[in-house]
Amino acid sequence: MSRIGKEPVPIPSGVDIKLVDGTVTVNGPKGELSERVPEGINVDINDDEVVVTRASDHRDHRALHGLTRSLIANMVIGVTDGYSKSLEIVGVGYRAQANGPNALTIQAGFSHPVDVQAPEGVTFEVPTPTRITVSGANKQVVGQVAANIRAIRKPEPYKGKGIRYAGEQVRRKAGKAAGI
Repeated sequence: MSRIGKEPVPIPSGVDIKLVDGTVTVNGPKGELSERVPEGINVDINDDEVVVTRASDHRDHRALHGLTRSLIANMVIGVTDGYSKSLEIVGVGYRAQANGPNALTIQAGFSHPVDVQAPEGVTFEVPTPTRITVSGANKQVVGQVAANIRAIRKPEPYKGKGIRYAGEQVRRKAGKAAGI
């Protein structure tokens, strides 16, 4: 039995979970998220918890059991607390500017500024010109948007310039040795 899959997902107050036609919908203060339940996985919604079980010990069902439970737990956390990723910008002249909660303009050493639009349900916050916070209810979308922003200018190993996650360690390389 899956160790993750057999744990019940607690339902906090203010969160409504429904199962309709094989789709789990979680509604809470931060929004509404839905995920399709795979074949062979059963979701039982009680008053204060959600229990995920599988139909058989088939390899596919075992693989999807823990995944489905984790996705439901992530949706519950997303609609109650939300998710956020912080990014740091390192480099002379590198900076970000917010154009409202759904748009960014990033100067990252190119000859032009890079404009970034947030998908639905994701907001940007720029507390300082060298910090960006991406937040939203859907964990996968927040992580993907943060990865797309980081991909604009990945941190390079010689000077460490670029866009990185907050707290990310960049392995530095020694530069070219000067000849005599």
